[in-house]
Amino acid sequence: MTAPLSHYYIYTGHNSYLTGNQLSSDCSVVPIIEALKRGVRVVELDIWPNSAQDNVHVLHGRTLTTPVELIKCLKSIKEHAFSESPYPVIITLEDHLTPNLQAKVAQMLIETFEDMLFYPESDFLKEFPSPEQLKYRIIISTKPPQEYRKAQTANRKGDDLHKSEEEDLLGKEPSELNTDEHEEDDDTSDSDSSEDNNGGNIGGLSSPGAHEYKHLIAIHARKPKGGLKEVLKIELNKVRRLSLSEQALEKAAESYGTDIVRFTQKNILRVYPKGTRFNSSNYKPLIGWMHGAQMVAFNMQGYGRSLWLMQGMFRANGGCGYVKKPDFVMKNLDNQVFDPKANLPVKKTLKVKVYMGDGWHLDFKHTHFDLYSPPDFYTRVGIAGVPADEIMKQTKKKEDIWTPSWEEEFTFQLKVPELALLRVEVHEHDLSEKDDFGGQTCFPISELEQGIRAVPLFDRKGNKYNSIRLLMRFQFI
Repeated sequence: MTAPLSHYYIYTGHNSYLTGNQLSSDCSVVPIIEALKRGVRVVELDIWPNSAQDNVHVLHGRTLTTPVELIKCLKSIKEHAFSESPYPVIITLEDHLTPNLQAKVAQMLIETFEDMLFYPESDFLKEFPSPEQLKYRIIISTKPPQEYRKAQTANRKGDDLHKSEEEDLLGKEPSELNTDEHEEDDDTSDSDSSEDNNGGNIGGLSSPGAHEYKHLIAIHARKPKGGLKEVLKIELNKVRRLSLSEQALEKAAESYGTDIVRFTQKNILRVYPKGTRFNSSNYKPLIGWMHGAQMVAFNMQGYGRSLWLMQGMFRANGGCGYVKKPDFVMKNLDNQVFDPKANLPVKKTLKVKVYMGDGWHLDFKHTHFDLYSPPDFYTRVGIAGVPADEIMKQTKKKEDIWTPSWEEEFTFQLKVPELALLRVEVHEHDLSEKDDFGGQTCFPISELEQGIRAVPLFDRKGNKYNSIRLLMRFQFI
């Protein structure tokens, strides 16, 4: 835990305050608390003026979501931030505020977190501190206030280089990142364009509140402008955070995969769900991790296979919310950056044997799967990882038995085992309807212990069942 923050995958939430869908659900401190209790280390808050323009609310802007007061969110974060992990909590603020409310937020942050709040020693960090150095600290990440940047630019008359850089920071998502689907970045609160909406009436003057607010920002965010190749350039004495939508990353990876990997060796990349995921669904996290993205932001209030992969990844490293990136993503071997699309040789072979399962009769009603007969269970076992490693295999179904015995073995050849996750799902075969769900788990191959293990299963939302277990054997050859 002693490397810079950029060397870690970080358990990251998206719109952390929402209880349900992205358009009309309630905003609350409850999902924030639940996420922190699961070990999530990055909490996202969209901050807006209230109707009277004298206080700050958290809500998903331009939707029907009901707001919650910012101060309630901050107090909940303080109370629960380190209940599961001592390592730093990062608050990403999507700021839609006027300068006077930015000053109010600065005051709230200082008064709420006191000594817990990490203050940068200079305007920009040259290198991120380590999680160990930042234990029990709260870190703020957002874009600098617009009026402060305008004032700084005004003081540099004639400096075209800096002027163009400031204009880049204020721009919208470049069209080359979304040539096919323009709606993906209509969700401006995610695409870090919030400063286009703040401070529009200040006429370029710098307020004392804005300066204090800026001083609290440890991880400076930047929005792509002027082409991705330009944005991905490494700055010698400055580290920053860049945000891309899931679709923008996929498109960028086609042409700039190694540039993205190189960028994430020093800087932080945040990936967020496309704006059309109104039901709070999630995307496949592996494309972010393959390219070194530290903050793959997920809707933690949802569920499904993508979220199971996220939960599985962060069971690693003691569940502390920080997982060290593989060395080959961080180091340039033979002066070559890791290429996620490269055809690599098999590095490790894993054998998985599924012996039997038990516990369903204790955790489910006897009529849950079938009204008149015991269930017909089968197990799916597979790998999530780089495309060449991904595969799912399946046992035969065992009919009419609560304690099935499969005794089946599967072999997986892994080219990038460092990024591979073992997926396990149990389903109950149903002739007339869709097969019923019987449990799941997921965990990193890198932390898999060889031998025979009793493997606990989890429900759709990632909560561990009281009794359900699979007896399995893991062997590397």
